Amino acid sequence: MRKHFVAIAGNVGVGKSTLTTKLSEKLGMEPFYEAVGDNPYLADFYADMRRWSFHSQIFFLSRRLRHHHQLLESPSSVVQDRTVYEDAEVFAANLSRQGLIDDRDYRSYRELYEVLVMFLPPPDLLVYLRASVPVLLDRIAMRGRDFERDISSEYLEQLNELYSRWIDNFTLCPVLTICADDLDFVRFEGDLEQIVESVSSTLSKNDRQVAFNGAWKR
Repeated sequence: MRKHFVAIAGNVGVGKSTLTTKLSEKLGMEPFYEAVGDNPYLADFYADMRRWSFHSQIFFLSRRLRHHHQLLESPSSVVQDRTVYEDAEVFAANLSRQGLIDDRDYRSYRELYEVLVMFLPPPDLLVYLRASVPVLLDRIAMRGRDFERDISSEYLEQLNELYSRWIDNFTLCPVLTICADDLDFVRFEGDLEQIVESVSSTLSKNDRQVAFNGAWKR
């Protein structure tokens, strides 16, 4: 079996890290998790978002690009918690929508992001975890992180809208959309197995297509 790169995308609280762990265990992949604590601008950003949003987003972009490169260099199959695409298409876009990043800075950020993505090999599969705002709020409350206590339903709804727009227009690789309202892969093993089977079958289908195209080209 050839090496695979699976990326997990989705809103805050939807279960990306948990699914990353479980898929890595079930499919023998190396997990790569989102790391935000080393952002030197994060504290300043929360204190003054308008002033520090551009700096924070540039740091996240550079760090995720470095992680993306590490994923591609890994000798084994990998599964990633959150993608470089979400930073730009969802979170930076939301800062711009809220007027928390200067228009000139946002255009410069987008230009850099779009040029980099042109040269960035995409994942083999993007798994999009989708959930309604009430479900997201319940799961955020259950995990009890202090810095997430003030997340509002309005903010989550804004992100959901941007996620939907991004996924609807995403063509870099196949997308497997999973409704996390209907499947609780944390509590129910059957739901997890259903997701694992969907991921495995999609990757196998992609492999067959690649092999077929290669044979046809020869």
